[in-house]
Amino acid sequence: MIFRLYLLLFCFVLKSVSAQIISSGNTWKYLDNGSDQGTAWQSAGFNDASWASGASQLGYGDGDEATLVSFGGNASNKYITTYFRKSFSVATVFPYYKLRIKRDDGAVVYINGNEVFRDNIAINQNYQTLASLASDDGNTWLETTIAGVNLQVGMNVIAVEIHQNTATSSDISFDCELLNSNYAVSRGPYLQMGTSNSMQIRWRTNIASTTKVNYGINPTNLSSNVLDVTLTTEHIVNLTGLTPNTQYFYSIGTSTEVLQGSELNYFITAPTIGTEKKTRVWVTGDCGTGLPTQVAVKDKFLNYVGSQYIDLWLLLGDNAYNYGYDSEYQTRFFEPYQNARIMKQTVIFPTPGNHDYGATGTARSDHIMPYYSNFSLPINGEIGGVPSGHKEYYSYNYANIHFVSLDSYGTETASNYRIYDITSPQITWLKADLAANTQKWTILYWHHPPYTMGSHNSDNESELKFIRQNVVPILEQYKVDLVLCGHSHNYERSRLMKGHTGLEPTFNAALHNPTSSSGKYDGSTDSCPYVKTSNLPNTGIVYVVTGSAGWAGITQPSYPHNAMYFSNTDNAGSLYLEIEANRLDAKWIADDGVIKDKFTMMKDVNIKQTITQANNLTNIALNASWIGDYAWLNANFSSRGLVVSPINNTQYIVKDGSQCLADTFLIKISNANCQPAWNLIGAITSNSLLKYEAGQSITANNILNNGANVNYDAAKAVILLPGFQAQNGVTFSANIGGCVNINTRLMSDEKSP
Repeated sequence: MIFRLYLLLFCFVLKSVSAQIISSGNTWKYLDNGSDQGTAWQSAGFNDASWASGASQLGYGDGDEATLVSFGGNASNKYITTYFRKSFSVATVFPYYKLRIKRDDGAVVYINGNEVFRDNIAINQNYQTLASLASDDGNTWLETTIAGVNLQVGMNVIAVEIHQNTATSSDISFDCELLNSNYAVSRGPYLQMGTSNSMQIRWRTNIASTTKVNYGINPTNLSSNVLDVTLTTEHIVNLTGLTPNTQYFYSIGTSTEVLQGSELNYFITAPTIGTEKKTRVWVTGDCGTGLPTQVAVKDKFLNYVGSQYIDLWLLLGDNAYNYGYDSEYQTRFFEPYQNARIMKQTVIFPTPGNHDYGATGTARSDHIMPYYSNFSLPINGEIGGVPSGHKEYYSYNYANIHFVSLDSYGTETASNYRIYDITSPQITWLKADLAANTQKWTILYWHHPPYTMGSHNSDNESELKFIRQNVVPILEQYKVDLVLCGHSHNYERSRLMKGHTGLEPTFNAALHNPTSSSGKYDGSTDSCPYVKTSNLPNTGIVYVVTGSAGWAGITQPSYPHNAMYFSNTDNAGSLYLEIEANRLDAKWIADDGVIKDKFTMMKDVNIKQTITQANNLTNIALNASWIGDYAWLNANFSSRGLVVSPINNTQYIVKDGSQCLADTFLIKISNANCQPAWNLIGAITSNSLLKYEAGQSITANNILNNGANVNYDAAKAVILLPGFQAQNGVTFSANIGGCVNINTRLMSDEKSP
């Protein structure tokens, strides 16, 4: 793959007010000697007189450069970082400026020493830092807005560092334009209400404008659009008629201009409900602090997942400290996230915390607070689930997963009900929703945890205690698999657990943990995955407190909680879920980038199956019941599937590498006649363990693919015709022996898999 390295800065606003400050083709100063420039080069006062200069486009490797820069003398170890600087003057400082960027692979942009843009580069980079976050070839424009406070009347300096993602990248390109602007995207864009055929895009502008979204499946041809000529600062656009599980690119702006749009502005529609699709979920609890820790947690998560698309983003409450005011949502939630791809690409499904309710004062029953105006919630069953009719709690489906978001702090106006009042409308709805749920996985989340000894105490705080006593028993009656909470500013995680509703000292692992396994599934002692069966009563739930996406807090005297297998209060972090088919993996990624805890849960595995077939004319395909690694006993195969011969009373066993899982298949053939002859012409797949027996002869001109294990055994002759081929890695044998000839028909494997 050829990696291209571009940086292009471009700004535009309404034609009547926009003015170009830096244009393509302008002259830039550059340094291309592979040196470590530290941070001094970013400032306006840095002396770059000794640097070379040239007109943009600058670079090498594409053939369209106006100025060639150097990569060093070793094509296998090219310079990682190249530096660019340009001075420019403005007579008036505008409120906002527009940058439009092309880069490959990573870029950081500074104006007068202040960072204004970063893409594909982790924080705290140095001159050897690779652009490991790169997810594209940099051919599509990036567009962003910067505040005018970064500029000053008179002379200014823009400085750019470009990083390669490998030392063997074949090219680098750089060009830049900068324009002033009256309009700016001050919030977002962010995604809401994502379904298999629709998506809602929201953003805020600094002043009222018309609303337009261009979108399409080709980033260079956004052929569809939605336009609203109403002037507003709060822009909400619903895209409908979309195709399930399809990538759509989009741009946002006014009726006359694009305010933001790049290859980072895209989403993938949900699959059809019930589909088994690998689903990636980011979970952040108590994230909205506005502290550097919040940004570090985000960066370490994005660094870990790399270019992988994240389908869902769950907020566990306390999304904007201290009171959930709109200004706090702006500075402590939207601004820390909105320039990262996660907010542009991933649908947000929140739940409220007590700090989100702070804006209501003491009236927790009216629910008039920014949380509810900032988020669009599927209260009418738009994304599956039973309609709640209440913005405080709702459910939805994604792939084969059912999610439920509950309100653990607000009151319901009828009788000031709380979540732990088992006759409340919320609990009545929850029971109906869980009873109607047919998805394989069920994940619930709310703010206040039933088990914690972190910064909060679940034994003496009423919300926590009553949720444990009154709500947990309800969950255990249904197919709930995982409960996610915040509130305590730490990480705590249980084993599979059931029946513990008392105070911490009453917890008994032998009684309340159906298994002693850590669930880490990493080969360590007693670490097998948690196993559940869909059609049996619930055997337990894993409870996770992950409330440190914004900061790590203090602990209670009895920390860690006895019911929690793993606890961490030294680090902040966030939870990452991967769910595919019948496997769920969870990883807690700390603010130092280390996975401190993980666990795996599987459903409907360890099967014992008898496969009955009427005759022995058709080969049989076996498949292990889990996603992972495989070892077929006595067969030397490591594939998930195995194609075998229909031999009566033959047993096949497949296990995982950790000896935690095992499937057993017993083959029963009702009419196992010996065929007189086989004429084999179809290719045999690599994951095949086959034995063909004939009472007379076998004729073959087929291909045996790499890895197959095949035996031809005939009483009189095995004839390999031109066209027969056993590829490298095939185990093949031919024998004269055969079987008792009962049937005189000539059989062909053209009907066999």
